[in-house]
Amino acid sequence: MKFKGAIFDLDGTVFESMYVWRQIDIDFLNKRGLDVPEDYLDKIVSLNFDEAAQFTIERFGFSETKEEIIKEWFDMAIYAYGHDVGYKPHAKEYLDYLKQKNIPMAVATSSDEALYLATFEHLGLNGYFDKIVTAKEVGCGKNQPDIYIEAAKRLNIDISDCVVFEDIYMGMKSANEAGFFTVIMEDESSKRQREQLKAEAGIYITDFSQLLEKESLF
Repeated sequence: MKFKGAIFDLDGTVFESMYVWRQIDIDFLNKRGLDVPEDYLDKIVSLNFDEAAQFTIERFGFSETKEEIIKEWFDMAIYAYGHDVGYKPHAKEYLDYLKQKNIPMAVATSSDEALYLATFEHLGLNGYFDKIVTAKEVGCGKNQPDIYIEAAKRLNIDISDCVVFEDIYMGMKSANEAGFFTVIMEDESSKRQREQLKAEAGIYITDFSQLLEKESLF
């Protein structure tokens, strides 16, 4: 089957950026005399900023407000996104390939607008995607499919005709349940769920060149 639209997660899928958040989690909790629990990243990876901050407050009993925690995270992240973050293997070549085929492309991200725009500027991606949908806009994280459904709606393409590109299990699961075809890009942050991802994703890749070598999805 040939698909008509592509919906991309950014962090860990198009961008090699999840290391930024791992380091922020380490620095943020170490500053408070805490180590990062093994399950903490798995819990917050599918959440938007507000949800992640609330979860963190409840998990560790912090006295800070959500707003204070979010600002601290943001200040730690903005420099890295504007200067250091790059592409996952051959992601830009694959985006260029879809662009040449005139495939409509949307972004579905939990990231803050200032962060992804800093990386767009850094990597020359301004104006590259047709539509951008954020978890903040739809009011929930990727453990629910709203963000992907809204992206398909804005592209004016049926869910069954769209491919969702993700790196996290909860995002893939909710997209699958909504009726999307899913492609999972392996990322260090989700390697512990590799077998589950491989079993449930439409396609599992470690490099976007693998999609260029196969019969095209589009």
